[in-house]
Amino acid sequence: MFTPYRQVLALPGALAFSASGLVARLPISMVSLGIVVHVSTRSGSYSLAGSVAAAYMIANAAFAILQGRLADRLGQSRVLPWTILIFTVSLALLSWAVEAGWRTPVPHAFAVIAGATLPQIGSCVRARWSHIAPNKRQLHTAFALEAVADETVFMVGPTLVTLLATTLHPAAGLLTAAVAGLLGTLALSAQRATEPPATRADPSGGAKAPLGWVVLGPLLLSAFTMGVLFGGAEVATVAFADELGVKAAAGPLLAAWALGSLLSGFIIGTIQWKATTATRYRWGIFALAVSLLPLPFVGNLAVMAGILFLAGFAISPPLIASVAWVQETVPPARLTEGIAILSTGLYAGLAPGAAIVGVVVDRYGASTSYWVSVVAVTVGAATAFATAFLPRNRVTAAESSPSGSSV
Repeated sequence: MFTPYRQVLALPGALAFSASGLVARLPISMVSLGIVVHVSTRSGSYSLAGSVAAAYMIANAAFAILQGRLADRLGQSRVLPWTILIFTVSLALLSWAVEAGWRTPVPHAFAVIAGATLPQIGSCVRARWSHIAPNKRQLHTAFALEAVADETVFMVGPTLVTLLATTLHPAAGLLTAAVAGLLGTLALSAQRATEPPATRADPSGGAKAPLGWVVLGPLLLSAFTMGVLFGGAEVATVAFADELGVKAAAGPLLAAWALGSLLSGFIIGTIQWKATTATRYRWGIFALAVSLLPLPFVGNLAVMAGILFLAGFAISPPLIASVAWVQETVPPARLTEGIAILSTGLYAGLAPGAAIVGVVVDRYGASTSYWVSVVAVTVGAATAFATAFLPRNRVTAAESSPSGSSV
């Protein structure tokens, strides 16, 4: 089982950039929560804390695609150091503004700058794998490895933020995220040997090649629905635990969900698939929608933990397949941008999902609110299946090349 992972990590430079990428992406799971904890502790206002965190997340989604395009055109080693330095400074200034008691719009301004400059590490690391992996089978394993890294970050990050903020200082979690992002990103950008070539001077015009929106568009919409799922399910699970009188159990419930996804991502990376990437994505997101159906009917904490753990197994397969489908669709010269577009869709759905579920919880209760996630992912699955009816001459290689075959 471990052989495919040993093989991809044995590729020259792979272990180093994957490990530094793991550290560099810790801010993804730490900063928004760190902002809420720090601002609410110092100001006593959750509305202020939520608005500052929202400013950060909106700016992140708005500028992710631009960052991906710059990384493709100028090279990661030129873009990443500047973005991480601005991100670190702005996050430190945000913390200072909160400590000094500054209110709107000063913390929001620093939050916007931090969100806009958060490096797109996941996209950059996956672009490196696409650059060095010799065949699709190993690239599939590499993408699975990065999905496991993502789940690890989302299991460790929130716990670390809460622990540091409650035991050391309200800003400790936020500043730790900044330091981790700074060190990891600088280490990643220094590894020039595995960096994809910049396309600014590409005489073939690769940087201007079409992105393939006929497939990328539906994938973006599907990614948005998955973002609604993740943002909504988190709020629904906290409310579910609170209704049972054990709000502290929300953390372990969400951890069980993430653990299921982590394990499935690891297993997925060891399988040599005969199905095409497009087929795996369609049926993967359909299976995710089906796995969520029991959630509105569960009223027991232990049962909910089991259902979430099993539902977590359905998360990684479509996420891994979606990145692979983007890799097979967009031109190599615009790969980082293409993956950033997918990530933008995912993150753009988080805030609406949380907001809609919050309204449903207040009116109808936590259990009913899980239907928001079910409906959202069902729409995503329907969108993915709709791509099967596109004209055959416009469908990419994802329809004809099994992801486990050699290139």
